[in-house]
Amino acid sequence: MGSTMHDVARLAGVSIKTVSNVINDFPHVRPDTRERVQAAIDELDYRPNLSARGLRSGKTGVIGLAVPALRENYFAELADAVIRAADVRGLGVVVEQTSGERTRELQAVSGGRLRLTDGLVFSPSALGQSDADALGTDFPLVLLGERIFNGPTDHVAMHNTTSARAAVEHLIDTGRRRIAIIGAEEQRGAEVSSASLRLDGYLEALDQAGIPIDPRLIRPSIHWNHAAGADTTRQLIEEGVAFDAVFALNDTMGLGALRALGEAGLRVPEDVAVIGFDNTDEAHFSVPSLSSVDVGREQIAVAAVDLLIERIEEKGVRRPPRTITPDFRIVRRESTGFPGNRR
Repeated sequence: MGSTMHDVARLAGVSIKTVSNVINDFPHVRPDTRERVQAAIDELDYRPNLSARGLRSGKTGVIGLAVPALRENYFAELADAVIRAADVRGLGVVVEQTSGERTRELQAVSGGRLRLTDGLVFSPSALGQSDADALGTDFPLVLLGERIFNGPTDHVAMHNTTSARAAVEHLIDTGRRRIAIIGAEEQRGAEVSSASLRLDGYLEALDQAGIPIDPRLIRPSIHWNHAAGADTTRQLIEEGVAFDAVFALNDTMGLGALRALGEAGLRVPEDVAVIGFDNTDEAHFSVPSLSSVDVGREQIAVAAVDLLIERIEEKGVRRPPRTITPDFRIVRRESTGFPGNRR
């Protein structure tokens, strides 16, 4: 059996009430007493009963994270970053996978599971700008991603367009002029998305460099996985489209592109340079290592958790929504001609 509150009280030489006050972070506890109780908690590895604690405080000590797909490297690493940021702040995390389905995303922000947590960090992929009103809940909520802007909730976004432009400018700086983009949308609609914003950056970079736009180099893909990256790159090769660089809209597609180029006997970066997006762990270890856009995933996670904690603590307080957009950087590696495995 694990340690109990009684065990902590005996070891610290205080009452059970004092232990409870420390656990619930009540302010009127002497610093030396708080330190003694915390030392006893650490020594005994005591874990409070969150259910009982929630009944008393109205809080569970747990937040939710809803993402489209955990098998995608970016979302898996984002979930890891959110869990670590929450742990430092004494919170647990329940992760829900919505599979990018509209019904499940709507349930994530309105369903009964919300009662199990104190707030939700939410990254939608099926909902769009027209669904902004669905986020207008009194439940603490922080939005991630580029599907909904100017909504009723706090939002941690990315510099999608400017960072994509910087990625293509990096390719241009290495002398590339026939730059393919893989992962674009089949048909560009009214809804804003990561794909549309990154395509804007690609087009802006070419325009500023005076490079004509060749529609044959803009390659759509419904999925952003290894197979899609490889298949799209193979199509470029098989169709005889001349290209000397690939801008993949995420690292996973970029890794697929590396595979297809290798199969075709094309050298990277001598024949074709490749840059991805997201700076996932896989990009460090591919051969060649994959240049990428680091969008500040760790900062996104920390900002989202901190914003959510503020909303939880201020529950019921009306305050205008805030938007935070962490800085990005271009990580230059072997796939664009830079030696080493840069972090």
